[in-house]
Amino acid sequence: MRPVWIASIFALAAAVVPASAEASKPSLRDVSEIEQPLFAVAMAKEVADHCDSLGARFLKGLGELRRLRARANELGYADGEIRDYIESDVEKARMRAKGEKLLSQSGVSYQNPETFCAFGRAEIKKNSAIGALLRAK
Repeated sequence: MRPVWIASIFALAAAVVPASAEASKPSLRDVSEIEQPLFAVAMAKEVADHCDSLGARFLKGLGELRRLRARANELGYADGEIRDYIESDVEKARMRAKGEKLLSQSGVSYQNPETFCAFGRAEIKKNSAIGALLRAK
């Protein structure tokens, strides 16, 4: 009688908590509808931080971050998973390297703040995802 009871508990646990549900989700870095807009927000902030004549559209950026969190929740990611991704030192370093590569390829130099301004103005003119998060002061 006891083995049937134990087997029933394991069967019930397996039905209630699928072991592979969390393992089957890709890392948020691999979900482009989250990663790309998050990268745009980070790039707009970097440009605004280094260019005195451009500012970040703070409320628009905040709205975008909230939209991304809601979308990640819809995709099955818990707020804790999202926070872990955003706060991860590894992910921050990866995002910074990705941003530095884009900036370098675009002729931006940390030694010359005007290059950030030129990059930002070009992004605004293109109405890119980055440009939409910037404004002239």
